Amino acid sequence: MSDPNSLIAHLIELRGRVLKAVLSVFVVFLCLVYFAQDLYHWLATPLLETLPDQAEMIATDVASPFFAPFKLTLVLSFFIAIPVVLYQVWAFIAPGLYRNEKRLVAPLLFSSTLLFYSGMAFAYYVVFPLAFAFFTGVAPEGVTINTDISSYLDFVLKIFFAFGLSFEIPVAIVLMCWTGVSTPDSLRAKRPYVIVGVFTLGMLLTPPDIISQTLLAIPMWILFEVGILVGSMYAKPSNDTDENELKEDESKGSKQKENEQEQS
Repeated sequence: MSDPNSLIAHLIELRGRVLKAVLSVFVVFLCLVYFAQDLYHWLATPLLETLPDQAEMIATDVASPFFAPFKLTLVLSFFIAIPVVLYQVWAFIAPGLYRNEKRLVAPLLFSSTLLFYSGMAFAYYVVFPLAFAFFTGVAPEGVTINTDISSYLDFVLKIFFAFGLSFEIPVAIVLMCWTGVSTPDSLRAKRPYVIVGVFTLGMLLTPPDIISQTLLAIPMWILFEVGILVGSMYAKPSNDTDENELKEDESKGSKQKENEQEQS
């Protein structure tokens, strides 16, 4: 039976870690809330630069001019505080890990954070200018483009999450190879299906234009190949078949000895 005192101690520690993570987000939010309007203008710059001369963004709700920058600042605070949040997660689970697991988890936490930031930066600096230029260029004649600031924020956050999570592919592959769920050779054999899959995901996660779909699918494919290369260094050696064969040979040999002893 588990010790109740030990369980309570773990719950108290978990509460402390959660409070520290929330406090880190709150501190970053307090530092950024004064610049909320500037942050939203920075986020809207890729769209504003592609709008026609007389077009501009609008706010259809009364409270949108306040809540849209506020929501952006809150989400951005969480993104910036992700290293602290992940450290709290790491500090909570680290005592229960083996030494070789600790050596792997720490680099994975760092690389996953860096890849998530890279995906967001790729979306902002590469995808947004091309996608918004495409959208504004295909508008029918006589249609004035006036994008709502709340709708734009929701659209941009979805793209950020899509690219940020998509750039985590190498981390997922390394974990699969390390835990023995799959092997690098098995993943290489599935490469044709992966290529079809990444283009399908690009179609589902991005706006309905070939540019943004391709800009998401190609990096996912490249990251898949990188994940295989890195995962091959952490792949679990498959000695299960050899051990099973040795056990079978030993059992056969012991049976033969028993039969010989009975005959003699």
